[in-house]
Amino acid sequence: MGLDSELETNIMYIYNVTTNIDETIHEQWLSWMKETHIPEVLATGKFLSAKICKVLVEEEMGGFTYAVQYTTVDKETLQSYYEEFAPALRQKAQKLFSDKFVSFRTELEVISEH
Repeated sequence: MGLDSELETNIMYIYNVTTNIDETIHEQWLSWMKETHIPEVLATGKFLSAKICKVLVEEEMGGFTYAVQYTTVDKETLQSYYEEFAPALRQKAQKLFSDKFVSFRTELEVISEH
């Protein structure tokens, strides 16, 4: 029971969505993310916090790249987000920005924070 079980209770997960957005709608997309999409994702109650980061790399395909990181308590909570909320929220982005962006998603397990 000691330290190992204590550490296990502190494990968190990050749902990371990296998106390359076309420069022609970049400002509109960024405003939508900050004012609408991220608040809607947080309103699901599945995440503790979110942050949006600009990826500092020049893309061959052009545009701008961002990583949005949503912190959650465990893999089960993340899975329930996928099942209950993700399809509808992804559909909104697709409807608004159609072929002007490409996203990929990764799950990260936080091993330690310093």
